[in-house]
Amino acid sequence: MKLLTHNLLSSHVRGVGTRGFPLRLQATEVRINPVEFNPEFVARMIPKVEWAALVQAADTLNLAEVPKEPTEGYEHDETFLRKMHHVLLEVDVLEGTLQCPESGRLFPISRGIPNMLLNDEETET
Repeated sequence: MKLLTHNLLSSHVRGVGTRGFPLRLQATEVRINPVEFNPEFVARMIPKVEWAALVQAADTLNLAEVPKEPTEGYEHDETFLRKMHHVLLEVDVLEGTLQCPESGRLFPISRGIPNMLLNDEETET
């Protein structure tokens, strides 16, 4: 699971609402998978990223290269875009869990795929 994906996921356990974001990341296996650098894509994704959640996830994985906020003029800052490309697209969580901050529900990550399926009693009706 890429950190970009993590940044888009939230818990949909009944009664949680918007308090199901960000999911707490607990990784037991992480791999770096090189991906071709696409500065335009990264620049377009930066405004969509929930920055505090990204910083929290990066801290959990000991990724020191994430600044506390995007740099001004990042669209033209190749160094910044390369760092964000690495963090968002090359860091791959293969095994671990995502935890709902409100309910505590754990969602497993297996072979890089988060299982966000809920039991019937957990779903909104």
